[in-house]
This record gives sequence, C-alpha cells and structure tokens, in this order.
Amino acid sequence: MISRREALQKLGIGIGTIALGQTAMECETPQSSEKRMLAPWNGDRPITAITLGAGNRGNVYGNYALSYPEQLNIVGVAEPIDIRRERYRKAHDISSERLYTTWEHVFDQPKMADAIIITTPDDLHYGPCMAALEKGYDILLEKPISPSEKECRDILRLSEEKGSIVAVCHVLRYAPYFQDLQKIVASGVLGKVVSMQHFEPIEHVHMAHSFVRGNWHNSKTSNPIILAKSCHDLDIMKWVLGKSCVKMQAFGSVSWFHKGNAPEGSTARCMGGCTHEPNCPYSAMKIYYRDRQRTYVFDLPEEKEKQGEAILEYLRTTNYGRCVYRLQNDQPDHYTCNMLFEDDITATFNMEAFTSYHGRRTRIMGSLGDVVGDMYSYTHTDFLTGEKTVWNNETDGHGGGDWRLVRDWLEAITKRDDSLLSSTIRASIESHIMGFAAEQSRKSQSVVAVKV
Repeated sequence: MISRREALQKLGIGIGTIALGQTAMECETPQSSEKRMLAPWNGDRPITAITLGAGNRGNVYGNYALSYPEQLNIVGVAEPIDIRRERYRKAHDISSERLYTTWEHVFDQPKMADAIIITTPDDLHYGPCMAALEKGYDILLEKPISPSEKECRDILRLSEEKGSIVAVCHVLRYAPYFQDLQKIVASGVLGKVVSMQHFEPIEHVHMAHSFVRGNWHNSKTSNPIILAKSCHDLDIMKWVLGKSCVKMQAFGSVSWFHKGNAPEGSTARCMGGCTHEPNCPYSAMKIYYRDRQRTYVFDLPEEKEKQGEAILEYLRTTNYGRCVYRLQNDQPDHYTCNMLFEDDITATFNMEAFTSYHGRRTRIMGSLGDVVGDMYSYTHTDFLTGEKTVWNNETDGHGGGDWRLVRDWLEAITKRDDSLLSSTIRASIESHIMGFAAEQSRKSQSVVAVKV
C-alpha cells in the first residue's frame, strides 16, 4: 500500500502546501488578475477561427487571441446583435467580408478557417456544430453540447466520422484546483474512495439574473438547469472519481420564484411603483441600476453618462426589469442528486440558489483519509497520523481553466491529436447523459439507470 508521504512526493506535493502543474509560460485570464501558467507554444502558425456568438463566452475564448496572436487568429464572427458584432470586429480587426448576422451565413461560404468557436445560445449548438463538422472544421463547443440526448449522440457520431477535433468547454477539468484533486484521488493516498459530496452555491443574485429573468429562465427554450449550470459539476465528479455513474436519483423544484410568493401589492416590474422594491433583495432596480451588477448583458454605451438611462430602458422593456415572482421561469431553485458510481461509491450533488456566496465545495472520503476543499484551498487529512496538507490558491469562477482549455485545444488541432484534450466530445457525453437521467428522475420521482 502506498504511504501518504510517498503519494504526496510522487505528485510533487509538499507537506504544508501544494504547488502542482507549474509550467513555462504565464498568462493573465480575462476573468482574473492572477497569473496562470501555460505550456510553451510549438505551432508554426496561428490557428484561424470564426466565432459564432459574440456574447460573454465568445469574448472569453476569443480574447485569448488578443494576448496570444501567434497561437490563435479570429478571422470572422457571426452575431445578430449589431453592437456586439461591431465590438468584436474592432477587437479582432476582422474584415467586413467576414462579418455575419447568423451562423447559417458562415456555412453558405466555402471553408475559410481552421476552426469554429460555438458560443451561441444553448438551443443553437446543434445546427452550427453539425454544419461545421460537415464542412471539415475543428470545433470549440461551449457546454452543454445540446439540450437533446439524441443530438448529443449525433454530434459525437459525426465528429468521429469526420475526424474533427472537438473540445467541449468543461473548463473545470483544466482548473489547477480540480486537477490536483483528481491527482490526489488517483494516487491512492485516500485509500479506497467511499463517497463524495459536491456542492454548487449559485448565489441568489446569479440565480435571479440567469435562471429567473435571464436567457436560461425556461428549460423548454434553453436547457434544464442541471445541464445549463451544472453539467460542469456532474462532469468533474465522474472525472475526479475516475468512475462511471450507474444510477441517479434527483429532487428539486421552483420553491420560491413563483407568483404564489409575490408580495401583496407588488407590480409586474420593479420600477412600476412597487412598494416592496426598496426592501426586496431581488429588486431589478437594486441589482442593475443602483448596484450596477451584471450589466454586461445590456451592451451599454461606452459613455458612462449615458449608461444609467440605457439600463432603465432595458428594465422597462425586457425580462431583466420584471418581478422575479411574475415570470415564466421553470428552473428549480434547489436541486439534489443522489448517485451511485462504479465500485459502490456513493455521491451527492447539491445545487442551491439561496446562498450569499458562490464557489464550489467538495468533500471526498476514503478509507485512509479525506479531502475538503472550496476551490480556493483544500485540506487533506491522513487518518493514521492526523497530518494535514493544505493547498491555497487564488482563483476565478472557473478556477483558471478557460484559457488552459483553449491552449490545449489549439495544440490538439496543430498536432491532430485529440488525446491532448481532457474534455473531448466522447469524454463529455457521459456527464450530459447523467444530466438527462437526473431530469428524468426528478420528473418521474424514480431511480434511473445511467446508460452511456
């Protein structure tokens, strides 16, 4: 049996602190001011790519090209919102001939780049992905793959038929924190892993913004929240454990954000004279206008003196200004999954809207020790000696994984080797099937077998 010290030494983990995965090149992600390390680039030219969808995620991945133009060159963009398309054009110096209103227009043309970055809305992943594969493009595909299990399997089939490099943006696999946890489990230092608890606190404002008012408020027009928000988490659980999930049982509902909880006298919009607005933590006036949180969705003018009125106009005319108790949302605001993995490992996943904080929390329990972490640090405790190993890290919401993923994707394209990717399309299918099984279980109130 491997000893704790031997396992830690093998992994490069020192007693007291952990520093894994440091390589040769620093980068600074757009989400965080912290320095990140990337491997040296060995390609002889940049990979050319066209971005479909110039919103938040399209800019996160596209911005890699601004810092590393020798690796990635964005040569086209498809985006229906004029201001987003124009800002993206300016940032990447894209010629007018390569500006498109919708993704369909890109594939009306002969192939004109190496790759496609798909960051369209969730329900618009399947069409452009299949079209890109037919044209012979390599693909960076924002998660979730598709709202449909059949469509997910169709994409997998065609990608393997065409031999394209397809990376799914399960960026937590590329976060140093989760990479370290995976190495700890694989080392054997915990003994036999018996159980795992994983918790995703969405944070109450994020829930109201994205899943009550925002693009993912309705599962029928986007994706069930277990996929839209938490397929990251299902994926990271199976990846860290190194086992497949065999059974799923899920519970969850819209317990708070519905008209039955609307205060008497509340109005349809927060700026409509609602007497409860000043004391409501979900007030759109508080969140967007007074606190100026999450206003990136409004594509505000650059002149600060014009931004206030622009925000008010959005609150008058869009869902972002509506009362959180009077919308057509159907996404559960709390969600619990009980899972049975191979080797009789039990696991639970909890997604909660009603927290004042965000950042995933994880506990892994084994016969010889346990690990407890929160994405900023984790502590491993050895049962025999009582010794503790603590690892600390400053991180962003995705643990620094966004640009690490892009970097590996570019290298995989350059070398025509998808084994360089952790989140290939085939590796990512299983966590999506887990999500579909969770929704089936939640709706049928039954235990569902997970069949990959």
